[in-house]
Amino acid sequence: MRALVLGLSAALALALAACASDSKKSSTSSSSGGTSSSTTSGIKETTHDATLTTKVKSALAADVGLRTLTGISVDSDGSTVTLKGSVDTAANKSRAEQVARGVDGVATVKNELTVQAKQ
Repeated sequence: MRALVLGLSAALALALAACASDSKKSSTSSSSGGTSSSTTSGIKETTHDATLTTKVKSALAADVGLRTLTGISVDSDGSTVTLKGSVDTAANKSRAEQVARGVDGVATVKNELTVQAKQ
């Protein structure tokens, strides 16, 4: 149940982030009121990025060893996923990267996680 809540929360956060980034990425419409091809491709790219980010966050939340880690943020650009934040052990840093690499659609993982022991 907790994983479901985390997954839904992540999806909602991504949807809001995608809306915010759409306003930055969108180009002006043509004078005829149509949508330019760059806007359409930008929307498709943003949707793909948000979907991939959600898949990776869900995979991290589903992993028993990583389930309790809340300090990992995920961003994607095309098929490249970036992990940021902090984890408590080097093993968890490595495991998070392995889980992200195992997600369908991920070609490259940039692991920018830092290890900080719990205090």
